[in-house]
Amino acid sequence: MKRRQFEPLELDEMNTDVYHLPVHSHTYYEMIYVYKGSGIHQHNNNRIPYEAGDLFLISPEDEHYFEIGERSRFIFIKFTDSYFSGRSYLSLSASPEKIMRLTLLKEMKMVMDDAGKLVLRNTIDNLLLYWKKEKDLSNSALMYFQVLSVFGLIREAMVRMNVRIDQGQPDKEEMISYIHQHIYDPSLIKIRHIAGHFNISPNYFSAYFRRNFDVSYRDYVNDYRIKLIENRIASGTVTMKQIADEFGFTDASHLSHYFKQRKGIQPGSYRKDAAHL
Repeated sequence: MKRRQFEPLELDEMNTDVYHLPVHSHTYYEMIYVYKGSGIHQHNNNRIPYEAGDLFLISPEDEHYFEIGERSRFIFIKFTDSYFSGRSYLSLSASPEKIMRLTLLKEMKMVMDDAGKLVLRNTIDNLLLYWKKEKDLSNSALMYFQVLSVFGLIREAMVRMNVRIDQGQPDKEEMISYIHQHIYDPSLIKIRHIAGHFNISPNYFSAYFRRNFDVSYRDYVNDYRIKLIENRIASGTVTMKQIADEFGFTDASHLSHYFKQRKGIQPGSYRKDAAHL
């Protein structure tokens, strides 16, 4: 089921004991703020507990669903590709659409400090007030800058969570986005392939990457992949074979060896430790 939207920006809310939609995806981007309540957010292959104050990012390729434990109120901020077209992103350093597509932001809860949480709540309240009075949301400057401020808070959370979209040239942002999108297919992020994709000499690529990102390409890819795998293992909802298949390992044994080498602990022990946190 793919839900459609034609207006560049829309707001919606839901206050319910039972989430009435099945597992679904969208043709648009959606930020979902949990105003109250608790339960489980099923987002792609992840099951993430939610509570009041949480913010989730959904892009068109995602599928999601809420299992409501305590009556919940959700605020939906929905926008299409055209909403930010031709507009300034100020100091975000990447387009809102690229931020919305970051895999790691879908694997875990957004981490904000108390001040950030308060500002986010106040911004959501402002959006709701404007929503009630504005006739043309898409062309409202007030709505635009409130939505942009939500992305500013997300960008601060990314720094806190060490989720990188590097400052600088568009090619750098595109390269990081490419790695994040293709992290599940090892063949597409081999140096030979990614260098060809970005028209960089394979012999020069490693030096180029380190100079622009202050880390080796191999370390960046391994650090990002292992963080995603950690979240999969800790969730307890997928088997090692499923994780191995998803990330292109030959089998579960190969994945276990890789994980032990990177983290110094067996996946089974890591899962047990995570379950007791």
